[in-house]
Amino acid sequence: MWPPLREAPLGAEPGRTMAGRGWALLTLLALALPAWAPDPYGEECRSKMYPPSGPTFKGNIPTYVINLDLPPSKRWDELMRDKKTELKTVVQNIKDIANTFFPSGKVVDIVDNKIAHLTATLPYPFNEELQGIANSSGIPLGEIVIFNIFYEIFTVCTSIVAEDKTGKLYHARNLDFGLFLGWDVKNNSWTLTRELKPLVVLLDFQRNNKTVFKSTNFAGYIGMVSGVKPNLFTLTMNERFSLDGGYVGIFEWFLGRRDGMWMGFLTRTVLENATSYQDAKDRLAKTRLLAPAYFILGGKNSGEGCVITRSRTAALDIWDLDIKKGTWYVLETNYDRWKPPLVLDNRRGPAMKCLNQTTQENLSLPAIYDVLSTKPVLNKLTVCTTLMEVYNGHTETYLRECPDPCSPW
Repeated sequence: MWPPLREAPLGAEPGRTMAGRGWALLTLLALALPAWAPDPYGEECRSKMYPPSGPTFKGNIPTYVINLDLPPSKRWDELMRDKKTELKTVVQNIKDIANTFFPSGKVVDIVDNKIAHLTATLPYPFNEELQGIANSSGIPLGEIVIFNIFYEIFTVCTSIVAEDKTGKLYHARNLDFGLFLGWDVKNNSWTLTRELKPLVVLLDFQRNNKTVFKSTNFAGYIGMVSGVKPNLFTLTMNERFSLDGGYVGIFEWFLGRRDGMWMGFLTRTVLENATSYQDAKDRLAKTRLLAPAYFILGGKNSGEGCVITRSRTAALDIWDLDIKKGTWYVLETNYDRWKPPLVLDNRRGPAMKCLNQTTQENLSLPAIYDVLSTKPVLNKLTVCTTLMEVYNGHTETYLRECPDPCSPW
């Protein structure tokens, strides 16, 4: 079992460790564990977890319409009126983390006074939407930009696309977020993970009063991490751990190099503009990025499902469904499929085990929900579970909780 993290130092908020010290301690613990150690949080595959209820179910989420016919600066006003208090809480948490590493406060000053000016370098309509969110929420523009940047480098997830015996496609994901961003000793949870849950919303992006696409999102974040374009394709995005990671691309962006696209902006652009599964696949595989990523894409026809492994400049691998060869699902966490996952973060193995036990004959959204409810696929970082079907743009999202004993990631 993990030893408890010590209480926060004097001057810190009660029940909260300082992010830097929590990160260092968890890293040392990770390095200390032998590779052969069994997962202390593993369990048998869950069943009959759907419809969601009980201690792993934290609640449903509200739906908002984002009207693409409005000026970009006005599209998020209604959502911000309802969620600005919760967004301010999360932004303050991020500022506290920054001040932990840089107590002088200079980083926050740079964010408030310098990064805001870089917003003008972002492509339309994203630059105007960020300004609109800042205006509606009362949060400084630079802090809204940083809130959006965090999703380029701190998202840890599990995504699945699977096809049943009839050729019907399902797409689901656990959204895990908040790794090393403050451990709350009192509640035995990641602080940011807990604070993000009230921000989770289902967004219905409409033009001419008709749905263009739907997305499960955090209020205040204008990119897309999960989405469905009705009757065309489904899409999720996972972070890819790499030495040439998001930090490098974002640093280059700060220094003036602007030929790479933010991951969340690309997925949003694809959901809004791609006209087919193949069109979406091509855009996701070929567009230069600020950060490496995994794009998990599902279509509407048999065999339309893949994981696209991206470096910042190219597609390194595209793993397709291949029913004839027995590949009826593709699954991605945060590691290249040809490499073993980190021994302390093996969500891939348990998820594959549970899918294989389910079998293609018994596949359904409730069955996949069972897979995503099995520890350590469900863990302390899990904010929500999203289930999608491309037909008619069906999507449902549930806030999650991982009762103790539970893996921290």
